[in-house]
This record gives sequence, structure tokens and C-alpha cells, in this order.
Amino acid sequence: MTAAEALAEVEESTASEILRWAYAHYERVAIVASFQAESSVLIHLASRLVRRPEVVTLDTGRLPEETHAVMESIQVRYPIQLRVQAPDPGEVAAMVGEHGSNLFYRSPELRRTCCEVRKTRPLAVALQGFDAWVTGIRRDQGVSRAATPVVKRDAAHGGIAKIAPLVGWTRSEVWDYIREHRLPVHPLYAAGYTSIGCAPCTRATRPGEDERAGRWYWEEGGVRECGLHWDGERPL
Repeated sequence: MTAAEALAEVEESTASEILRWAYAHYERVAIVASFQAESSVLIHLASRLVRRPEVVTLDTGRLPEETHAVMESIQVRYPIQLRVQAPDPGEVAAMVGEHGSNLFYRSPELRRTCCEVRKTRPLAVALQGFDAWVTGIRRDQGVSRAATPVVKRDAAHGGIAKIAPLVGWTRSEVWDYIREHRLPVHPLYAAGYTSIGCAPCTRATRPGEDERAGRWYWEEGGVRECGLHWDGERPL
């Protein structure tokens, strides 16, 4: 099935229908979870469709302790098969040895280097053997995500399918679903965070700020993305 054919099948479907379609069409499907709000929704939906959803998460080595706490609570609640993928220790040691542990504050280029070592390369390792991966990104999260399709061929990961069941949801719809089903949520939301990544690279947002304004908040302008969904010039 081509990406265009797949998109035609699911473009107007609900999130649950998109996930059901994914599990029907691909032998191995990974939900890639950051354990933000969207991850809670996707894991809840998937657990209603398959017995033991496979979930991949990236432990960058710089995550907030609260991320580990919500990860554990979701593991207790749902029968997921969780794979925690860490970066290559040698690559981290070489990067820190050359640039220091907080290199990301010094320039956007060094920040992207850190993201590549701690996130982009580990994801490529974790997705080996999968036929499709599911992400919680939404079009209303920013300009860089506004044209995200429901499903596409992911050339960056060997041509497997990349599926975004919540792409048409708003932030309010995500939280309405969470409240309706009483899902576990990341504790930092209660502290004013609206997007949560690595601890040193994330702050709470202020009233009126963009949802992702707290990510790499010291950078002036530019796209607030790592390398998972953006290659430096265009969406992946």
C-alpha cells in the first residue's frame, strides 16, 4: 500500500479508527511515547484494541523525575510492552567531553547535536524491526506541524509508516478525553508546563504563550523541534 492510498483510507477517521487500521495493516506497531498528555490518550486507546501494545520511549538521560513517575503509573495501569531506549553511552561521552554537559545553551547547532545523540539516533535504533510507529503530534501545536498527515512513509526510518492519530485534535480535546477517562498525566502540567521534554530544556509557559514556548526557551526565533519530526528545514 502506498502512502497516498493509506492516507485516503484514514484521513477522515477517528483516532480509534486510525489505530485500529494501523494494527490491522502492519504486523508490528510501536507507540512512541514521551509520556505527555497525548501519550496517555494513545496508550488508553491502543489498550482497548490490542492485548499488549508495544510502546517505545526515549530515556535521554536528562528527563525530569516526574516523567519517570508518570511512566511507572502508566505501566501499572496498562498491559503495555515498554521498551526504554537510551542513547549510546560512547556517543554521549564523546559529545560531553568535547562540548560539555550543557552544550545546548551555547548555540542552536549544539542543541541539535545533543538532540541527535540523545533522541534521534536512539529512536532509529528502537524502531528497527517495526513496520509502523505512532506519534502523538498535533497540527495545532505549531507552524512546523500544521501540515502533518495522518499517515506517511517515513524515509528517515527505512520507509516504515509514521501514523499520527491525534493530528486533527486540539489541545482542549486531548484534555477533555483525559478528564473523561481519568487518565494518568504528567505532574508538571500542574506546575504550568504545556510541553515537556528534557529537564534543562523545558520551562513552564506563561499566559498567552504558544504551547511549545517552553521548549528550548532561550533560543530566539527558529523552529522549536528536535530531529524526531523535523530535519532542520522541513517536517519529517
